[in-house]
Amino acid sequence: MKRTRLEESTCSIARSLDIIGDWWSLLIVRDALRGIKRFGEFQKSLGIAKNMLTSRLKLLVDEGILILQPASDGSAWQEYVLTEKGQALQMVLVALSQWGNEYLFADDECGSVLVDVKNQQPLRKLSLIAGDGRELSPQDVELKTP
Repeated sequence: MKRTRLEESTCSIARSLDIIGDWWSLLIVRDALRGIKRFGEFQKSLGIAKNMLTSRLKLLVDEGILILQPASDGSAWQEYVLTEKGQALQMVLVALSQWGNEYLFADDECGSVLVDVKNQQPLRKLSLIAGDGRELSPQDVELKTP
């Protein structure tokens, strides 16, 4: 069964999920943010089948989230590097990580924690902030579509 594309949707969430809505794509971006650049490194880290990884990397390159460039060490290999568009997904991954830590681990479990490189302190929980600086609750936000 062929997947329905959402690229024509007027909803920005739907369009975003059309590109990054499967877990492999976001895990590839996560690994790229951690410095992984080569096909074999992604495969080893994720345990993903080669054909699946190939298709996900192609989509991320086609969508301008990754670029493929010659290896930085001068070897014949190529490396996948995040673009500015790809780096901007870090905020999405931080939100998912913080949500997961709050709701998906038992009290006696510990999940991975994102920390500030300089101070090695956990990041402050993301929040919704209005243009005038007010912190917003879910009830204070609505989705407007054209």
